[in-house]
Amino acid sequence: MPLTHISLRAGKPEDYRQAIFDSLYRAMHETFNVPEDNQFMTISEHDAANFRYGASFLGIARSDDLVFIQITANNTRTLDQKKVLFRRIAALLGESPGIRPEDVFVNLVEVAKENWSLGNGLAQYA
Repeated sequence: MPLTHISLRAGKPEDYRQAIFDSLYRAMHETFNVPEDNQFMTISEHDAANFRYGASFLGIARSDDLVFIQITANNTRTLDQKKVLFRRIAALLGESPGIRPEDVFVNLVEVAKENWSLGNGLAQYA
């Protein structure tokens, strides 16, 4: 049950943003076995004054097209699954909407299954 928050510089068209949603969901579906209707994602756009990044941290040449992706998910995946997810996200975002792999920044936050309420005030996974 991933919850995904995406942050990017303001100004990209709607089809670009929708392509990010579609590519991210596809990567999670393929590598994390996320079910078909399990799409909970937001995009936040930021003007230049409110979007800062290390342009060359760890020797990676980032641009203003950088996308921050934070995925909160159950702590049930292996290290290999996580590595495959990261590679698949970068590959699919490269295909659509055309984001360079250097500009794909992913942070996975893992939580215990009982830390979710998906509606109705219930802990569905507890």
